[in-house]
Amino acid sequence: MTDAIQPVIGIIGGSGLYDIDGLEGKAWRKVHTPWGEPSDDLLEGTLGGIRCVFLPRHGRGHRTSPTHLNYRANIDALKRVGCTDVLSLSAVGSLKEELPPGHFVIVDQFIDRSFAREKSFFGEGLVAHVSVAHPVCSRLGDGLEAAARQLELPVTRGGTYLVMEGPQFSTKAESNLYRSWGCSVIGMTNMPEAKLAREAELCYATVAMVTDFDCWHPDHDAVTVDMVVKVLFANADRAKALVAQAVPGLGAPRGPCPCGCDRALEYALITAPERRDPELVAKLDAVAGRMLAS
Repeated sequence: MTDAIQPVIGIIGGSGLYDIDGLEGKAWRKVHTPWGEPSDDLLEGTLGGIRCVFLPRHGRGHRTSPTHLNYRANIDALKRVGCTDVLSLSAVGSLKEELPPGHFVIVDQFIDRSFAREKSFFGEGLVAHVSVAHPVCSRLGDGLEAAARQLELPVTRGGTYLVMEGPQFSTKAESNLYRSWGCSVIGMTNMPEAKLAREAELCYATVAMVTDFDCWHPDHDAVTVDMVVKVLFANADRAKALVAQAVPGLGAPRGPCPCGCDRALEYALITAPERRDPELVAKLDAVAGRMLAS
């Protein structure tokens, strides 16, 4: 393959997932970003000969709440060390009867109801507008679905992930509202993560791991941490197996992403070069260096 890209797979581990099994030559590496410190050091190694970089989203020991995560630093750090693809693993509640605890959903859409987070790398001094009409890379989704089916995991391809601010769980009225919108699962972390991955021209996909029915369900109208944790750790073990199964296929040399994820900034930068803020340009060296250098 001419000018083939050798993928580097970034893996963001959600609640209950603070390490990745089977990594060879693994080592934790501290990475500093212009946006502050990421959630934790990055765990680097190889799976089946493919370079992988793992980041525990909440930090080892689960130190940081969804609202207080430094999403920009997390995505910048993965991009800065060379990641081309990001697999996001996220614990969620189910908004549908057919998605019981223990089920995996490879989502394809998001509704962002978060409100207390920095959502873009761009802003005053350098304006950019990227498309997130299709926020998930279907190429990565295909690979994840194939791996899940090979492992005979209970999996559904497609669905909408409602991202709430948290850290409290939903009221019953909210839960029923989101169900009326046709949402499949609810969680607290994948926005603005997905938006920032698109701005950083990273291919991104989410595996939503159901831990409970949200409070709309008559058997789950008082979701507790104890209920969630029991399923959480069983899901984490299966998520590690899924990653190990998916990475060899996703890590094969390839051409440009057919979804255009790796070219998302091509027509997104609006501010004229001579009017751009030099300080913001410097901070964007990893995220947007490909376009800013052209």
